[in-house]
Amino acid sequence: MTLYAAYGSNLDPEQMHVRCPHSPVAGTGWLEGWRLTFGGEDLGWEGALATVVEAPGEHVFVGLYDITDGDAAQLDAWEGADNGLYRKIRVRAQTLDGERLAWVYVLDGYEGGLPSARYLGVLADAAEAAGAPDDYVRDLRTRPCRSSGV
Repeated sequence: MTLYAAYGSNLDPEQMHVRCPHSPVAGTGWLEGWRLTFGGEDLGWEGALATVVEAPGEHVFVGLYDITDGDAAQLDAWEGADNGLYRKIRVRAQTLDGERLAWVYVLDGYEGGLPSARYLGVLADAAEAAGAPDDYVRDLRTRPCRSSGV
């Protein structure tokens, strides 16, 4: 098993159980020195897609999962890593038990653009389900978003 750090809709434990039924929750943590952002507005159906980028002094809440090889292949398909939309990189997640090496998906596209309000709601709901702090969830719910007519 390898450790996966989810920062987007995969923060939702119920969604991850459907996508990766053999991969248990391994806790939560933070990616220190990273920030949640959006990019590839031209790649998404309703606006920009979530990704993380290095940013000193920033941090991103993550859900950690022990992923089996079979579930990892399924997740690659869900996330578009099997067709080049996202790629995997290794990061260090800070947890109450110390630092843990994990992998995340990062968008293989330029930063910029706005996500839809619906997508931001999905991310905020997932963060809330994973136990993210209230201020983190509130920040997601109040981020600028793409107007529905665009």
